[in-house]
Amino acid sequence: MRLNGNVVDELNRSIDQLRREFAQRNPLSERAALDARRVLPGGNTRSVLFYEPFPLTILSGKGADITDLDGHSYADFVGEFSAGLYGHSDAVIRKAIIDALDDGTVLAGPNRYEAKFAESLQSRFPSMELLRFCNSGTEANILALVTAQYFTRRRKIMVFEGAYHGGVLVFPIGGSPINVPFDFIVAPYNDGDAAAKLIKENQNDLAAVIVEPILGAGGNLPGTTDFFSALRRETEAVGTLLIFDEVKTSRCGAAGMQGRIGIRPDLTTLGKYLGGGLPIGAFGGRTDIMDHYNPYKPDSLRHAGTFNNNVCTMAAGLAGLTKVFTPERADVFHEESERLRLEFQRIVDLSSVPLCFTGLGSLCTLHLAGTPLQEAADVTPLSRRVGLLFHMYGLLNGVAVAGRGDFYQSLPMTAAHRQAASAVLAAFVGEYGELISSLAEENARALPRSACLQRISTNRQSNA
Repeated sequence: MRLNGNVVDELNRSIDQLRREFAQRNPLSERAALDARRVLPGGNTRSVLFYEPFPLTILSGKGADITDLDGHSYADFVGEFSAGLYGHSDAVIRKAIIDALDDGTVLAGPNRYEAKFAESLQSRFPSMELLRFCNSGTEANILALVTAQYFTRRRKIMVFEGAYHGGVLVFPIGGSPINVPFDFIVAPYNDGDAAAKLIKENQNDLAAVIVEPILGAGGNLPGTTDFFSALRRETEAVGTLLIFDEVKTSRCGAAGMQGRIGIRPDLTTLGKYLGGGLPIGAFGGRTDIMDHYNPYKPDSLRHAGTFNNNVCTMAAGLAGLTKVFTPERADVFHEESERLRLEFQRIVDLSSVPLCFTGLGSLCTLHLAGTPLQEAADVTPLSRRVGLLFHMYGLLNGVAVAGRGDFYQSLPMTAAHRQAASAVLAAFVGEYGELISSLAEENARALPRSACLQRISTNRQSNA
C-alpha cells in the first residue's frame, strides 16, 4: 500500500473503504439496523456490539460458526466476549436445558441442580469456601463489593485503570459518568508499588481491592505475579479484602487464573460462560465472610433475586462444568488456545510489523505495539483504530473478531478455524504492513511515557 499524506488520515480512509464494502455486502443487516432504530437508541441495547456503519444481525450459530442475515458465515472469534466458551448449541448443554424445561421453570424453591453446581465450582476454586448465585457478572461484582463493605465496616473500593467489572463498574481512562456511586480509588494496573502506597494511605477506610487477573476490556493485559503478590501482601496487612474478578479469566485453566498464579483471594466473582450461554453470576469466598448470608442466623444478610437459581441456568451450568468443560478439558483448551496466540505473534514478527497479541490462552487482543503492553494507558486510541481496521477486514474475509481487536476462542473450534484466522491475519499484514509500521511510529510519538511503545521506534532504527 502506498501512503499519501498524513498517516492517520490514511488509516481512516482505509477503514472507510472497508466500511463501504461491508455496507454493500450486507443490505439485509443494514435494513434490520434501520428498523431497530425506531425502538432502540441507535438500534442498540448493548453498547459493545455497536460498530459503524451498522452491526451485522446474526441469524444463527452452530459450533464455532455464525451466519448473518445476508447469509454470510464466519469463524466466530468474538465468542460473546468470552461468554461463548461452549460455542453455539452444544449438544450436552442443549439436552440439559430441554430436560430442565420439561420439569418446569420458575419453581420458587431450591432445585436439584444448584447445590451440585456449587460443589463443582468449589472443587475448582478452593478459595470459594461458600458461594451464592446471581444473574450476571455485574451483579456478582456489586454484591462482592457491598459484602466487603459490610464485613470490614469500611467504604472505599480500589479499582484499576482500564478495568471492567460490569456495565456500571467500568473504568476507562477518563472514567464513566454512569458507574454505581461507590467511593473509588483508581490505581494504575500492574504497578504494585503504586497500589501498595494507596492501600497504606487509605487503610482505615479501604474495604476492598477488586482486580481482574487479566485486564479484559482494557486490552487483555495480563497482570504480573509480582503485582498480585503485592496486592495480597498489602491487603492482608491492613484487613482489606482482595477480590479477584474471574468473570472472564476463570476459563484460563481448571482453576482459573488464581490457580495459575497461586494466589488465594478473599472473594471471587464469576459469570460469562458459566451458565452455558444463559445469564449467570456467582460470588463467594471465605466462610467467615460468606456465612453472613446464612439464613439460619438471626442477623443474616438478605440477598434476593428471582432468577438467582433459575432451573435452566443451573442445569446448563452443571452440565457444562461436569460434562463438557471438565478440569482436564480446561487445561488442554488453554494450551491449544495459547498456541494460536503465539502463532499470531509469529506471523507478525516474521513480517516485522509492529503488532503484538497480549493476553493468555483463549483471551487475546491485537495492539499497535512492538512489545506487550503493561497498563491501560498504553492502549492508545490509535491502537484501537488499528484493531477496528482488522475487525472490518476480518468480517469481509470470513473471520469475526471484536471491534477493538479482541479474539475469544471457544471449545468447538477446530484446526480449520484457527488456520482461517491465521491466514486472514497474514493477508492483513501483507495488505497494511507499511501503514501499520508508520502508525506505530506516530503512536510512539503520541505517548512518550510508554516505554514499550518508545521501543518500537528504537527497534526499527536498529534493524535498518
